[in-house]
Amino acid sequence: MKQQLSIIKIGGNIIENESELFKFLDLFSKIDRPKILVHGGGKKANQVLEKMGIATKMVNGRRITDAESLNVAVMVYGGLTNKKIVSKLQSLQCNAIGMSGADGNSIHAHKRPVTDIDYGFAGDVDGVNTNLISNLLKLELSPVFCALTHDQKGQLLNTNADTIASELAIGMSTTFETTLYYCFELNGVLQNFQDKNSVIKKIDSNSYESLISEGSIANGMLPKMQNCFHALKNGVKEVRIGNLGLFEKENTNYTTLVL
Repeated sequence: MKQQLSIIKIGGNIIENESELFKFLDLFSKIDRPKILVHGGGKKANQVLEKMGIATKMVNGRRITDAESLNVAVMVYGGLTNKKIVSKLQSLQCNAIGMSGADGNSIHAHKRPVTDIDYGFAGDVDGVNTNLISNLLKLELSPVFCALTHDQKGQLLNTNADTIASELAIGMSTTFETTLYYCFELNGVLQNFQDKNSVIKKIDSNSYESLISEGSIANGMLPKMQNCFHALKNGVKEVRIGNLGLFEKENTNYTTLVL
């Protein structure tokens, strides 16, 4: 029987709120099974770019990563945000290790090909080094991945954190029974975005298609859900979406995704 593994991606609104971040990290530190944390840091990166007088370029909700933006992403994601999280986890007696995809060749990717839009130094994941990550987990280390990968030729790449979480979950599901969590400020996937309590408790492949056609799943939630079902179709046991209540035993008010 495979050992259970939790892979958790935290959203930017939690990262930016010191008290919410500490609450989350306290809950994360108490998970008594192998665990991996994934984070972005786009809001902080935007603030730094603004201070430097560099315009943030977005197309369809995706960042265009030119050379200057990539340098800021490396500084913010791999440096400031990652090390703050790792040091806070150490204070909670959780032995965390900060990672980018380049560290230990843990996640390799390729630069997204130019089609109608040139996304610059954006990376699409090719593979996950499951042996290395499994060995870190055996040492009772908790990897904390930032939203950076590499192309194995010396180039760092900016990669969507939701995608990194999904690809890690797929890769690790060959060895572990993997549950993927997307933790953000909402209670879960909402039937009506105006009603924060209209949580859809369970979504499977059929209801997923219906919710898209109804317009309940749209905008920023759509790529997140695409990542979720991509993970489920490739060996991940279950995906859960919600706020910090995901990690409180008595709470059932979140969304569970299954095939």
